[in-house]
Amino acid sequence: MNEKVEDPENLDQKDLARYVLDMFHRTLVHYTLWFMEVEHQMGMKKSLDILKKVKDQSYTVQMNRLAKVLGFEMFDGIPKALLDMTKEELLDLTNNLGVNWIANDGIWFQAVENVHGMNDAKRCNDSCWTRFSPFEAWSIKEFLGLPEKAGIEGLKKALRFRMYARINVQSIIDEGPNSIMFQMNDCRVQSARKRRGLDDYPCKSAGLVEYAYFAEAIDSRITTECIGCPPDPHPEEWFCAWRFTIPDTENLPL
Repeated sequence: MNEKVEDPENLDQKDLARYVLDMFHRTLVHYTLWFMEVEHQMGMKKSLDILKKVKDQSYTVQMNRLAKVLGFEMFDGIPKALLDMTKEELLDLTNNLGVNWIANDGIWFQAVENVHGMNDAKRCNDSCWTRFSPFEAWSIKEFLGLPEKAGIEGLKKALRFRMYARINVQSIIDEGPNSIMFQMNDCRVQSARKRRGLDDYPCKSAGLVEYAYFAEAIDSRITTECIGCPPDPHPEEWFCAWRFTIPDTENLPL
């Protein structure tokens, strides 16, 4: 960029467009930092209660202003361009959003690993899951209108709406009215490593946090058991498997 530029009004077209994108990025990071700080000061439950109030208000304010400036239509709070897409196009978009999400996760991991090493990258990754898993569970519960104690059936439904569900192949096996086995049959990350002749990435430490926190946020009665997750040995038909159970002593009417 020209060092003589002293304010946005002096930017050329390309740099002004870059400045606009940078402002979008700052807004997203600021939004996230607010959530993290409220969670730090008040705990996850209170921060999610506040997020529920913030999310809709922030979305409405920002989208209505962008619609006015950029000239796109909104209908019932949704950009009309999305409503005009076919179901197949929207599902393809969800798949690509899932790929972008996991790519972003990998970019962060590698950025830490390349400078500070694998141990610090795994430590940051595992800690991140302690926040993202309950948040994603909360977000899905809000979207689907699941009750506070959604039970095993609620968990089964929620697992199908995770970001991972758009990019990986997974299956759920009923083991009884209060127990299921969840299998990750094809994992995008592990399959990519396998194609390159690499060993499985040892993701068990993250998985223990990810799945237990997710299930507990769907229903606090649910317990999580790791059946196997790398570096554990596993059969060809799955990379990791987990058992979710509501103990009989906890299976009381809601």
